[in-house]
Amino acid sequence: MTRNNEDFTSTLPQFPESYWLHSIHPIPAFPKLTKDLSIDVVIVGAGITGITTAYLMAKKGLKVAVLNAGRIMEGTTGYTTAKITAQHDLTYSEFVSHFGEEKTRLYYEANDEALQFVKNTVSELGIDCQFTEEDAYVYTSDDSYIKKIQDEHKAYEKLGIPGAYADAAPLPYETKAAVIMKNQAQFNPVPFLIRLVQEIVEMGGQIFEQTTVVGADLEKPLIVKTKHGPKITCHNIVSASHYPFVDFKGLYFSRLHTERSYVLAARTEKPYPGGMYLSAEDPKRSLRSVLLNGEPAVIIGGEGHKTGQGLCTFQYYEHLQKFGEEKFGLRDILYRWSAQDIYTLDKMPYIGKQLPNVPNLLLATGYRKWGMTNSIVAAILNTKLVAGEKSPYEEVFNPQRFHSDPDIKTFMTQNANVAMQLIGGKLEETRKDAGELAADEGSVVQLNGKRAGAYRDLSGKLHIVDTTCTHMGCEVEWNEAERTWDCPCHGSRYSLQGDVIEGPAKKALAKVDLD
Repeated sequence: MTRNNEDFTSTLPQFPESYWLHSIHPIPAFPKLTKDLSIDVVIVGAGITGITTAYLMAKKGLKVAVLNAGRIMEGTTGYTTAKITAQHDLTYSEFVSHFGEEKTRLYYEANDEALQFVKNTVSELGIDCQFTEEDAYVYTSDDSYIKKIQDEHKAYEKLGIPGAYADAAPLPYETKAAVIMKNQAQFNPVPFLIRLVQEIVEMGGQIFEQTTVVGADLEKPLIVKTKHGPKITCHNIVSASHYPFVDFKGLYFSRLHTERSYVLAARTEKPYPGGMYLSAEDPKRSLRSVLLNGEPAVIIGGEGHKTGQGLCTFQYYEHLQKFGEEKFGLRDILYRWSAQDIYTLDKMPYIGKQLPNVPNLLLATGYRKWGMTNSIVAAILNTKLVAGEKSPYEEVFNPQRFHSDPDIKTFMTQNANVAMQLIGGKLEETRKDAGELAADEGSVVQLNGKRAGAYRDLSGKLHIVDTTCTHMGCEVEWNEAERTWDCPCHGSRYSLQGDVIEGPAKKALAKVDLD
């Protein structure tokens, strides 16, 4: 796809970069694990889930070690829109119909508790992280969605959720209905988590970067294995690595799917009205305010699609750019980034005991783009489980659950899609030759009669990889906006050199010799 900004007054940044990760320098660095350890709890993943879990467990006196394959916070946590809200799209009317009022109310209460935890922690530790309380809106500009908004408000009333219904949202363009959840919040997650990291270290917790976990022995005691050899013996393991790092008999790869969505951070001509907004209809439009270098700006998000199945990925940024131009008038776009999120079969996260016969292997995944609260729910719940404490939320989020409605239908649909992608990738014709690629261009190509992935960097050097995903053999596709190779089956992502960026894959793509 040829990118052309001639129709826009603003220009998209050439390379993706998250404002959150850029806003704090330097982010603390930690060593690689180089020797065997024995410890109480190993937490795999150093995003908001893993860091908050380590913080809460360390406060209970447990000896914790956090392992991360790359740098801390550089997974989905660093690429969020950072809304801290229990308003998760038009969720509650749907959940009431599937799970009943009691479980749906518990879902709300768990996420509200998470919001209060962040609020209280910011206050207690004096964290400067742009934390502000805001009302959250799900709105529509489409007549066909008005009843859905009304049904959601009725669900709020049934469940006792503080909220309101409005005939319009206070946005600078026409809207026709909105459901409001009062006193929600937004923040910058990076300084918040940096402070928790400092607390973890002061309490004796250990954090290791550039340490890839490749498996675990689940006999007693548990043993966590890392790519470069060192092992950790422990009493409990928490998988907070977005995608479960160990999947034995759980078959979570068949019960999860991944989606990508896109974000712009821009200064606007029109003033922002305050509040946080999400459109009910697709394509989604997410809005919130932010201070960029002390100046007011707007974060515009949306344009979701399944990982590896969005062709010409730059178009999603351009759609957000066009929306911003039309609705707010964009002075300039300072940052653009995208995020990967995981969905469960029934849209509720999987939090708790991963396998029925291994009570000390705990899981946290499937936040469905609402990770700023669901991650805290996971940290609180899994900490209680490790400490042997009761929680009213254990059954609601139990990873081993399976509902006939909607799980069976979603299971069949998602796995049929995986089969289609697997077969389609093997049969896809590739007509482009690696020699035809221009600088900063990537593509699936034919090389010596075989399918390969090629990218020519700005210096003219070709990087060529085998396009067969190392997880289950699907064929990866080129993501031009992020310059990555993405798997359309289970969401594994690789750098242009073939290194794993996001699982479930653990091994890099094979490199291909041009000769």
